Amino acid sequence: MEQKETIILFTGDSITDGNRYKKKEQEWDLNHQMGHSYAYIINGILGSRYPEKRFHFRNKGVSGNRIIDLYARLETDLLPIRPDILSILVGVNDGPIDKNDYFPTPKEKYERLYRQMLEEVYQELPECRLILMEPFVCKAGKLRKEYEIWRECVTGYAEVVQKLAGDFHAIFVPLQKEFDRRCQEIEPEYWSWDGVHPTENGHGLIAMEWLKAVNGILYDKK
Repeated sequence: MEQKETIILFTGDSITDGNRYKKKEQEWDLNHQMGHSYAYIINGILGSRYPEKRFHFRNKGVSGNRIIDLYARLETDLLPIRPDILSILVGVNDGPIDKNDYFPTPKEKYERLYRQMLEEVYQELPECRLILMEPFVCKAGKLRKEYEIWRECVTGYAEVVQKLAGDFHAIFVPLQKEFDRRCQEIEPEYWSWDGVHPTENGHGLIAMEWLKAVNGILYDKK
């Protein structure tokens, strides 16, 4: 009997987006649907290592998204795909971005919106497996001057994500501690050019941490 296709959907902000093609008329170009983020790396590794699993990877990250934006796209960009596995990384844009008309998302509101979104995912897709990724920042680039403010804010969101992972029996992917450790070994700009967006090396690090956290739970079962 032929193996059923497993849909793995990545979503979030620009870190996931990776400048992927988004327009309907660009769907023919299969070289650019996954972008050039950690999602692309994971796709390449798992897709080549386990062709018999028939993984089908999708990327619905959108640059600039906050948790409220991601929630707003639930009915249009996420649920219609009906993923078997949904991987989420969102939070850094909820932080203290320097804009006159922008205010950081309070931690309580971030949790409320994130929780409501996950509840709706489970209502519609009760068999969907969740992977919740920890938002992170690095003391690099333009973030250096306000790093402590950003770190405090994003740490609050990270605490929420870890809590939600426990509440929803999801896989939690820790990222901040590993970025901190690597930034002690070599300059932070090696991993993130502006403190928010990873370099190619940073995306590779995220992909390795994702695979480590999943640790065969999703792809080594017989």
